[in-house]
Amino acid sequence: MPSPVGHGLAGLTVHVLASGDRSELRAPGRIAVVVGAALVPDMDLLFRFVDGRNHHDCETHSFAFVLAAALATAIVARTAQWTRPLALGLAAGCGWLSHLALDYLNVDTSPPIGIMAFWPLSHTFYKFPWPLFLDIGRTLTWATVRHDALAAAWEAAIVTPLLFVAWWLRHFERH
Repeated sequence: MPSPVGHGLAGLTVHVLASGDRSELRAPGRIAVVVGAALVPDMDLLFRFVDGRNHHDCETHSFAFVLAAALATAIVARTAQWTRPLALGLAAGCGWLSHLALDYLNVDTSPPIGIMAFWPLSHTFYKFPWPLFLDIGRTLTWATVRHDALAAAWEAAIVTPLLFVAWWLRHFERH
């Protein structure tokens, strides 16, 4: 599982690409929604406190939840009378999808291995055979903290250039 650093940067990249104009690009609410959508699938880590079972990479890491996030965001944005609610819904769905993509591309050392991408149609887990991102440990030992810091730095080294390219593309598209 990549860290919140990688997921947050990927969500910000999606936001930059999905912004219709400068006001949307700089709108804190829109940024929070799209970046939040890229981070929130890991809420399934908290479900362990409810029933003791590891739910990570299961239902919230599926295309069904991508669609649900897009639809729910569009409905809430329309109800709140935000501008371009459908575009915001699609951006939130893409932010959620970025989370699935990063988790699919990482080293996974905590069973179940992979993501349950096609839930509820299938309970099969899918994993990329040549991982790009490091795993994130879930203990508080110094070795794990050092490893996680290295993993987050590696994610930033890979995703930040994508953010800069997105920013550059949006900048020159408007000029």
